Amino acid sequence: MSKVKYYYDSETLSYQKIEQKKGRRLGIVLLSITGSFLAGFILLIIYLNIPQIETPQEKALKRELQNMKLQYGLLNKKMDQIQDVMANIEDRDNNIYRLYFEANPIPEEQRRAGFGGINRYKDLEGFDNSKLIKETTKRMDILTKRLVVQSKSLDEVASLAKEKGELLEAIPAIQPVSNEDLSRIASGYGWRTDPFTKVKKFHYGMDFTAPRGTPVYATGDGRVTRADSRSTGYGNHIRIDHGYGYTSLYGHLYKYNVRRGQRVKRGDVIGFVGSTGRSEAPHLHYEIFKDNDRINPINFYYGNLSPEEFEEVLERAQRENQSLD
Repeated sequence: MSKVKYYYDSETLSYQKIEQKKGRRLGIVLLSITGSFLAGFILLIIYLNIPQIETPQEKALKRELQNMKLQYGLLNKKMDQIQDVMANIEDRDNNIYRLYFEANPIPEEQRRAGFGGINRYKDLEGFDNSKLIKETTKRMDILTKRLVVQSKSLDEVASLAKEKGELLEAIPAIQPVSNEDLSRIASGYGWRTDPFTKVKKFHYGMDFTAPRGTPVYATGDGRVTRADSRSTGYGNHIRIDHGYGYTSLYGHLYKYNVRRGQRVKRGDVIGFVGSTGRSEAPHLHYEIFKDNDRINPINFYYGNLSPEEFEEVLERAQRENQSLD
């Protein structure tokens, strides 16, 4: 409620009420509004042009933004380190592991390829730090893809290693008769004199002279496909399928130590030296087949002979003499 104001009238010797004019009252109101507006406008201009004036919420958001930039910077440094490690692993993978197992190297462009087609980073656009976020995300995606490619490569190498190990175990790689039990190598692979007809005949295996009953060893892992005497000239004989196209044959045995269908390991005793079939004296006739073709067994004794012993076996096997079967 507005206060009523009076003044003293000396002529009437009394107090008179002060009456305010309507126009003046309105002017005062308008002046007050205008002053308030101008003051607010000036304060707004000052607020907008003085950056150090921040609200608590703006200060919190600014700290959060600075922390985000710091974290993205640290993340990029870690990715630099990871990329260096990945590059080293990829180099060893291509030039050692895959090379050793005869697998083609993975091209660099396949390992580091980006992602074509649609803009997969569209949702990251329109922000103050969109470039930083997009580049970091893109690096992370490419690094993830490189990890996937490398993981698949190592799976392939592991599979090749397993297959290579199985191949090395399967290939006939030792003498079927040990040197301790061996009297001599009677005949090698090649043209030899037939002991019965006395004419030149191609000898497709190697003859190991040893006493009757001397152990005969499987020269590689495999499965026994034959253990019988139903093949002309070989007498009691064993055939082992080693897989990968390799088969070994052991002829003129005294008796068997395995049966058809049995799995054997390199070094297992499969039979004993004899003189059954077309044979002149106790010995083992040994042959190797590769893809059904007979090949020289002399090339497959690296598993249990020293270089000196191999040279001696090679020299004896090359002598043109009479075979024992």
